[in-house]
Amino acid sequence: MPEYVYIPRNVCSRELHVSYEGNTITGFYAVGGCNGNLQGIGRLVEGMDIDEAIRRLEGIKCRGSRTKETSCPDQLASALKEIKSKQSLNQ
Repeated sequence: MPEYVYIPRNVCSRELHVSYEGNTITGFYAVGGCNGNLQGIGRLVEGMDIDEAIRRLEGIKCRGSRTKETSCPDQLASALKEIKSKQSLNQ
């Protein structure tokens, strides 16, 4: 199973690791960030279709003392888009 490592931008996580087979996410974990929340996201997206995960996660923003234009879920959507693009190039 391929694993893709994505370096997120403007979030607390330093790395996002996505395992996939075809168009299905088989695993996810993050280095850094809000550990419990990211573990929850990983369990939710495992077994999910990549396109469905992108649809659900894209555009989520972090809120708090300052609203950011992105979030770890949004960055995961970006990583999944890169996987899709990579798959298209290999066909």
